[in-house]
Formats: sequence, structure tokens, C-alpha cells
Amino acid sequence: MVENNKNLFEIRGLTKSFGELAVLVDLNLSIPVGKTTVIIGPSGCGKTVLLKHLIVLLRPDSGVVFFDEKRIDNMPESQLLQVRKRFGFLFQAGALFDSQTVGQNVAFALLEHTDHSMEKINELVHEKLEMVGLAHLKDRFPAQLSGGQQKRIALARAIAFSPEVILYDEPTTGLDPIRADIINELILKMQSKLKVTSVVVTHDMASAYKIADRIIMLDKGHIIADGSVEDIREHSSSLVQNFIQGVSIGLDGNY
Repeated sequence: MVENNKNLFEIRGLTKSFGELAVLVDLNLSIPVGKTTVIIGPSGCGKTVLLKHLIVLLRPDSGVVFFDEKRIDNMPESQLLQVRKRFGFLFQAGALFDSQTVGQNVAFALLEHTDHSMEKINELVHEKLEMVGLAHLKDRFPAQLSGGQQKRIALARAIAFSPEVILYDEPTTGLDPIRADIINELILKMQSKLKVTSVVVTHDMASAYKIADRIIMLDKGHIIADGSVEDIREHSSSLVQNFIQGVSIGLDGNY
């Protein structure tokens, strides 16, 4: 576990393109330990691409990514396995296995990557499901769950290894305001109870304002705003204000 006064991630000169499309451009960013950093911005601005570089699901065209003072962007897959055990990743769609029960979904990584006994795995599965308030659904299948329940089960799976870092990709997308707020409360609970570092990609400004210690806004592959909730609310940029207030500037504008 890293010290609380350090940056957990250091990103320098990160550049990523897909064909002719430049998604991230010479991006520099430090992410501190134990805080919730929220990344906002218009669709296609590079939010999820940045998130995937933190766990090396994508590798940069240029630039470097450090995690806990170790460079990870050039690590071979064989070494990345141990690094990724320190992460939890909540995918936008949940990505649960339809053919497996809730309990089997949460147990999957523990079965694949540990030598725990079944008794220990069942104990951990119950503990994680208790944390998201759904232990009573252990034997159900994903198709029998609501969208909000599926997100909560996916979060239980993401914390199976008691990670130091949780990465969230649009955790409240597709949920009504009440169920979205349940997810927000769980994100806050993970930070306070597990002492995790969280990085959250979202379009949901109500969620961002509730959970963030810090908000970063991307536009066209660059960071255009970086600060506290109040800093972002009062930002002088019209691009930032239009986005956070949900104001369209016309078909020919950026948003």
C-alpha cells in the first residue's frame, strides 16, 4: 500500500491516436492516493481512453504512465497481471457473465487468480455482496436483476481482491436518479471503508459533484479544467460552463 501523501499515478506526455483521430494529445496528469478524481467532458474527448491507459488495456503512442512509482505502460502482460490485481474496474455495461449466477460472477477472478479454498472464496463473495447490499441475490442470474442491481453486482466483482484503486466507466449511465444515487453512495462507501483511490469517468454532473474530490475536464484530448467541485462550478471557460450546465451551443459548435 502506498503512502497517503504520494501520487499514485503519474502520466507524462500521453498521446494516443486511432488512425487519423488524435484522442489524447501530450497529456500530463498526476492522481493522488486515496482521493476520488472525476473525469468529465463531451463524448469522444478521450475520457475512457485515458481510463484504459491507467490499467494498460491500451498502450500509448508516446508518453509514459507510472503507477506507484513503477512504469507500467511498457510492462509485458506477464508482469501486468500482478499490477492489475491491485485494481478494480467497473465497466460501463457491467459486463457480467450471463450464464453465471451473481455469486459465480463475483467469485470468477478469485477462482482464476488465487489458490484460496472454496470456503474462503465463498466467504469473500458474501463479504463483497454484503458491501453492496445484495448478498440475498447470490443465486440469481444477471437477467433476473434490474440495471441498478447489475451495476452493484459488477462493483462487488470489481472489489473482490480488495483493490487499492477502482476505475469506474460511466457508473450511473442508464439508471434513474434514485438508483444512480445508490451507486454514488457506494462509491463514497468504497473510498471511506476500503480507503481506495477512485477514478471515475462520467457525464452525470450530479454524480460528479457528489463524489469528487477533484474534477478534470477533457476536450479534444487536452485537459481544459482541473480543480475542486467549486473550482469547476465557477470556472471562467464558456466551454466548461456550457458542458456542466448542459447548454447546447448549436450544431456547428463543439457540443
